[in-house]
Amino acid sequence: MNRIAEDIVNAHGGLDAWRKFRFVSARLDQGGALWGLKGKSGMLDHTRVTVGTQTQWASHSPFGDAAARSDFTTGRVALLDADDRVISELDAPRASFAGHTLETPWSDLQLAFFAGCAMWTYLNTPFVLAWEGVESEDAGPWEENGETWRKVSVRYPDSLEVFSKAQAIYVGADNLVRRLDYDVEIAGDTPGAHYVSDYVTVSGIRFPTKRRIYPRQANGQRMAEPLVVSIDLSNIRMD
Repeated sequence: MNRIAEDIVNAHGGLDAWRKFRFVSARLDQGGALWGLKGKSGMLDHTRVTVGTQTQWASHSPFGDAAARSDFTTGRVALLDADDRVISELDAPRASFAGHTLETPWSDLQLAFFAGCAMWTYLNTPFVLAWEGVESEDAGPWEENGETWRKVSVRYPDSLEVFSKAQAIYVGADNLVRRLDYDVEIAGDTPGAHYVSDYVTVSGIRFPTKRRIYPRQANGQRMAEPLVVSIDLSNIRMD
């Protein structure tokens, strides 16, 4: 990590504290326009999400009425029953999104891929800056909400499954994350501005519990609406 990445990671609890744990889990309550647009209204509105901190893995349990839980890894996604038997699975799931636009409906497995990729990235941020092959660079000051934030450009390696390889993190004067930018390649390269707030401390780690995602304009400013996705986290645990 470079200096700015170290400062951000330290502000959230530090790498030594983070590496004591293998998993993060939380109660997940979601809303926003995206789920209906994809034909998945209500499916993951209320569930529990668990992600790995040392491997790229995520699971939502229950996965609506379709499965007891999902199982997301870098190159595969599956839906499992209560006995962990495979109901359905898909290798190389990203390829299944070829030609998709923002309005293209998803299958259950595609939803599991999107949700797993999203929540793994969100719950591992900013500690993912310490992963091998992740590059970050200070991109200068950014004015928003009457504050001066620091914009950090991030480049992810091919070994990690993320929405887009080039992303950005914005931090406040306290080095806590305020916003994430990315383009959702699997949904027609849709640009998103993802805001985080309402931090809590769990086992020495700082987590935002409120996330709101809006469309991002070409000048980097967010659109006031629609609210694409809302995420509220509670009962966070580190194991």
